[in-house]
Amino acid sequence: MRVIARSTLREFVKTRLGHKDQGALKAALDAWFHEVQRAKWRGSADVKALYASASILSADRVVFNIRGNTYRLVAAVDYVKGIVWIKWLGTHQDYDRIDVTEVNHGN
Repeated sequence: MRVIARSTLREFVKTRLGHKDQGALKAALDAWFHEVQRAKWRGSADVKALYASASILSADRVVFNIRGNTYRLVAAVDYVKGIVWIKWLGTHQDYDRIDVTEVNHGN
């Protein structure tokens, strides 16, 4: 899958500078990125096969638990084109304050 955009992950890690889990967060996001990049998802069942704890919200919207569910990553997935768009990334606490079906990067 093509992940758009890795810079979103890097920018988020920078915002966590000084937090004790910054290194673990970076490692978790790097692992997620590389796993998704290697994936060849044809549908939500393929996502669940790799990420059993992922929440499939709609035909194209998926929520991934990052670093033991401390963080959440919301993505839109186009299975036909093989593209994953990162729509939102934040703490689980911040996730509870957003409309996950509407959120887009930069919101």
